[in-house]
Amino acid sequence: MADSGPAATRHPALVLVTTVLGSSLAFIDGSVVNVALAALQRDLGAGVSDLQWIVNGYMLTLGALLLLGGAMGDRLGRRRVFMAGVWVFAISSVACALAPSPLLLILARAVQGIGAALLVPNSLAILSSAFPRERRGRAIGTWSGFAAMTSAGGPVLGGWLVDTLSWRAAFWINVPIAAVVLVLAMVAVRESRDNGAHGRMDWPGAVLAVGGLGLISWALIALGEADGHPPVIAGAAALGIGLLALFLRIEARCAAPLLPPTLLRVRAFAAANLLTLLLYGALGAAIFLYPLSLIRLHGYTATEAGAAFLPFPVVLFVLSRWSGALLDRYGPRPPLVIGPAIAALGLGLLAWPVTGTPYWSTFLPGVLVLGVGMGVCIPPLTTVVMIAVDDRYAGVASAVNNAASRVAGLLAVAAVGPLLVAVFAAGLEPALQPLDLSAPVLAALLADPAALTDLRPPTLAGDRATAVVDAARDALVTAFRVSLAASAVLALMSSAVSAWAFRAGPVSPGE
Repeated sequence: MADSGPAATRHPALVLVTTVLGSSLAFIDGSVVNVALAALQRDLGAGVSDLQWIVNGYMLTLGALLLLGGAMGDRLGRRRVFMAGVWVFAISSVACALAPSPLLLILARAVQGIGAALLVPNSLAILSSAFPRERRGRAIGTWSGFAAMTSAGGPVLGGWLVDTLSWRAAFWINVPIAAVVLVLAMVAVRESRDNGAHGRMDWPGAVLAVGGLGLISWALIALGEADGHPPVIAGAAALGIGLLALFLRIEARCAAPLLPPTLLRVRAFAAANLLTLLLYGALGAAIFLYPLSLIRLHGYTATEAGAAFLPFPVVLFVLSRWSGALLDRYGPRPPLVIGPAIAALGLGLLAWPVTGTPYWSTFLPGVLVLGVGMGVCIPPLTTVVMIAVDDRYAGVASAVNNAASRVAGLLAVAAVGPLLVAVFAAGLEPALQPLDLSAPVLAALLADPAALTDLRPPTLAGDRATAVVDAARDALVTAFRVSLAASAVLALMSSAVSAWAFRAGPVSPGE
């Protein structure tokens, strides 16, 4: 094993704190801005397109540069690249807080994404390097639990800061956290890297990987925008896929590849990343659909809808350290088969409630069961990714898995919106037929079914407007049920992948 790692670490608990705090910067800022959009629109005069790219600029650079960030850590030193990422993130957070215009805020957010791409994969690689394999599952479980808590808690913290102080405070808060992380990294974290890497950096591969991941990320983001241009989006996605195919071809011939082709031939590593795509696709769809259904169908405010999902990360956090130890004791097969199946049950429960039903007896059980399922499988899944390959590849292994989870989330949101509208439109026509509407009115309503998804009464006289809204509500309930059922199917597919791919017993590097 050509890696300087576990034996050199004297303060593993402090390393855990350092990596949790460092990665929390990126996870919080991935979601905190969403609750500040109204304030940004008011204070900076940002338009709808500006608001979209204030959110998406961060996601674009993060998704494009993850693989490069992980590979740089393996080659140049994981602590060095991690600390560089924290510095970049802190400085760009100051730029965000001081931004006088939407354009400068978008640019600063993009730089934040660069910092996150350096620190996120290397935080997990540092953690993996600091703990011996027999204790790694519990440590990574703790890291995963905090990651879930900070991602879900971002909107809550952001909402409090925006309401109490200003949207700028949501960026200023990163600075003292970053300072603490940098001090802890200098004191507690020993340098680790792939000492077997020889030769120059694989810059052609880096350019192709960044270009391919960047184009695919942009295409998936653009799919969710109202003013997207399908031919341009399809062309960007095709070009991105082509660049990644060329990247893999070059890596197979490179003496010092950015992504060693041998990693993709490791059964457990490949299966874990396929499982990540399916499972995080299901979760991403649920996170998109659940609050939307609460707001549209059940009259929740945005704050209430966010709070209604908080039991999920709490359950995941409580279970994460315990479930991380399951891998150490039983191997990956039991938690990675059982966990997604439980999550599928939770998604099915979320699809069931109808309008007018109380949260505590209908929605909460689904949220709790989903949290149990994800809590059982996510920490072992992350650990499998890190122990399935030699420690020298920890950075790039973490980056590949992070990229898989982010692409899965983008794919889920891009796909579930059209599915929701299609099922809604298919159910709307038979629901409207019995209402004795005139042919022109019926044709006008069916020509733009998406306009009825907000359940606002159309300009019709008397009880007909109410009847149309009731029909649209019934069709929308069906659409949400079908869409959440589709996400449950993805979770079941991930359980089936685990049953097929993982053998009984522990995972060894290279299996």
